[in-house]
Amino acid sequence: MINNQQIRSIISFMGKPILIGLFVAVVLMLIFPEFRNQPNSLSKSETLDLRDSNVAPGWAGPVSYSAAVSRAAPSVVNIYTRTVTKTTKRPLLNDPFVGRLYNRQQQRIEPSLGSGVIMQADGFIMTNHHVVDGADQILVLLYDGRTAAAAVVGTDPETDLAVLKINASDLQPISIGEPAQARIGDVVLAIGNPFGVGQTVTQGIVSATQRNGIGLNTFENFIQTDADINPGNSGGALVDAYGNLLAINTASLNQSGSAGIGFAIPADSAEKVLKDIIQYGRVIRGWLGMEAFPLTPRLSEQLNIAVNNGLLVSAVAKGGPSHKVGIQARDIVIRINDSPVTDRQTSVSQIADVMPGKTINLKILRQGKTFDVTAVAGIRPPR
Repeated sequence: MINNQQIRSIISFMGKPILIGLFVAVVLMLIFPEFRNQPNSLSKSETLDLRDSNVAPGWAGPVSYSAAVSRAAPSVVNIYTRTVTKTTKRPLLNDPFVGRLYNRQQQRIEPSLGSGVIMQADGFIMTNHHVVDGADQILVLLYDGRTAAAAVVGTDPETDLAVLKINASDLQPISIGEPAQARIGDVVLAIGNPFGVGQTVTQGIVSATQRNGIGLNTFENFIQTDADINPGNSGGALVDAYGNLLAINTASLNQSGSAGIGFAIPADSAEKVLKDIIQYGRVIRGWLGMEAFPLTPRLSEQLNIAVNNGLLVSAVAKGGPSHKVGIQARDIVIRINDSPVTDRQTSVSQIADVMPGKTINLKILRQGKTFDVTAVAGIRPPR
């Protein structure tokens, strides 16, 4: 067994190093104050915020989008239309008695529905052309429950947009966003009247921008989204996470297995249509007076042409802007206003965006030689 003398010897042996160690630690803490902090603690400036942890530096997404809906929803309306269709009268109905009975039934009323967006406080509303096309009566249901008869101010079938006018007070126009700044992955909300059930909000993201070549309209520059766009949503609002209008919902793919593919017309395009229709009664676009189709690598090989991108001119309108500057059939347009021609849809829109009377610079390839011409845009004839 260990006696008291041995215990004292052990304490004496171990005590000196411990005392020396404690003394050194105290001196070090006095000389270096930063050693006093606990190794695992964070300074005040380094304290983690759960809202900011594990997210990208640019993240600013709200947890709830109720504020965005509250801001945008009062500007979205439900649209109900009635179209009277006449049936073909049969010879038997020439009989006066039978004819009188049939006259009460020879007209059939076809109801339809859609959505719209209040663009101005004085009652101008935007919707889709196909929502009101051929309608005999148009009724607008406002967010606060009021109803108002609507008149068609003008339509633009080439973008599938229409402008309506109602007479009502205390209207809340929607706040316009910046569709050109929309990024793939941005959260968006579709507000409309699907299937006539009443105003409904669906949520998704921007799936693509500047989508064209779909074959829906003459001019296509769609924002694609996976937010649900169902029958009745047409003409409604696609808004960002803060309630600003990004686009007018217009269509979705209805093929089997195509859920989550919807298309909306950017708000800046809608504003152009709105302003032109109010001012001129229709949309004013630039026109060059030529028909052309895209040049493909295969076609280039067949024609023995050195370029693979461009528009091959097939016809020129006599007396039109292209004819006046000497453009001919079989010419190839390879640049428009210093921008290379990449696809027909983009080039058609580029020309249409030029106001009539303004110049358009074209680089033409003809029989292996290139030259430049400057045409004065005319007014695109209505379709």
